[in-house]
Amino acid sequence: MAACRLFCLLLLCLVAGVHAQPGALPRLASLEPAVRFWSRVFSEVDTHGGLLHDDRHLNVVYGTVHWSGELDRQQRERHVEPRRAAIRQRLLALADGSADLSDPQVRQVRALWQGASAAELREAAGRVRFQLGQADRFAVGMRRSGAWEEHIRRTLRQYGVPQEIGALPYVESGFDPMAGSHAGAAGLWQFMASTGREYLRIDRYVDERYDPHTATVAAARLLRGNYDALGTWPLALTAYNHGRGGMRKAVQRMGTTDIGTLIERYDGPYFGFASRNFYPTFLAALELSSAPEKHFGPIVKVAPVQGHVVTLPAFLPLRSVESGLGIDRSALRALNPALRSTVWDETQLLPKGYELRLPAGSVNADTRIAQISRRAGQAAPLTETRHLVRRGETLSGIAARNGISTRQLAARNGLKPTAHLRIGQVLKLPPTRPGLTLRPE
Repeated sequence: MAACRLFCLLLLCLVAGVHAQPGALPRLASLEPAVRFWSRVFSEVDTHGGLLHDDRHLNVVYGTVHWSGELDRQQRERHVEPRRAAIRQRLLALADGSADLSDPQVRQVRALWQGASAAELREAAGRVRFQLGQADRFAVGMRRSGAWEEHIRRTLRQYGVPQEIGALPYVESGFDPMAGSHAGAAGLWQFMASTGREYLRIDRYVDERYDPHTATVAAARLLRGNYDALGTWPLALTAYNHGRGGMRKAVQRMGTTDIGTLIERYDGPYFGFASRNFYPTFLAALELSSAPEKHFGPIVKVAPVQGHVVTLPAFLPLRSVESGLGIDRSALRALNPALRSTVWDETQLLPKGYELRLPAGSVNADTRIAQISRRAGQAAPLTETRHLVRRGETLSGIAARNGISTRQLAARNGLKPTAHLRIGQVLKLPPTRPGLTLRPE
């Protein structure tokens, strides 16, 4: 029965037409407090401060915390925690009737919760949260956006995704193609590796999550797939954070596709603060980026990235490509952030089939690459060799037998040069090409 109800709900959305873009991203009245909160985070407070607030009712902001200098995460927590604890105590004191109402800070908290019951105040004491400000990062993101926004608009249009969703990288990465998260998300669109592998090449040579061009196509495909499965763009966007299956479960359980209702009432085990706030956060970013001068003053965006793309016909040594094209390695690396560090340190070859981006105006690049391939191309890549540690073996002895230094072997395996080895431990040795053998042991 629930499955039938879900099917009917989605069918109604699809009948409305996938091209019905007007109103595709509604800003519901129930979401206004959250949108205003995130607008403050993105435009009023920089990363040297933040807001102490209730994590369910974002219209309840207890105050702003500031500090000078750069603080890491632990230092920031130590700075914020006493203030958070003081707010908790005021809420609990108000709940049990012991609060000193002559204290202006107590009166401020009471005003924020006018009419709340003792039980509601006690619950609020457990929801005091700190949100780091983002105004400086948002401004930097707006300047960076010029490099990619034309490609993003063109790609979204190609896949039938609303152009406004081009503001999503402000939320995800601040338009930094090299951005990474503590959870392991990466690139302009912050793909997790598990999701990225469904749409992108991720192997020992390439991680396309870091290629803004390719990752944008992947994001458009993912968003379009979310929409086709869920029927509304607010759900498709929320699924970008919470997962398509997670949002399908939410719709089925609540019997509605209304994003406002889901944000307010759905209490799925993984539908936490980030998922509840993903759509309001996006709406705030969209509003600010649509009128940046109003909030940040004049913004000068960087020029769109221009370049020439050539597909590599073979595995090629980086040094041969550098010299053959007359292009410095640093310029190549800036244009090809998806290539792994092992390619740049020449542990691995430039991979066959890779679309190498070259500076705009590169003359006869395709012809030169073909010539380099005939001279230096490899039919097969380097392959990694491993060594099983036996009784009595040492790091230095294994390194000497394989023609490398102890320091190189230790670094390759994340060890100290003085590390003691265990019998049965597997060490990674320098890669070789098929047909070559290491020194005999």
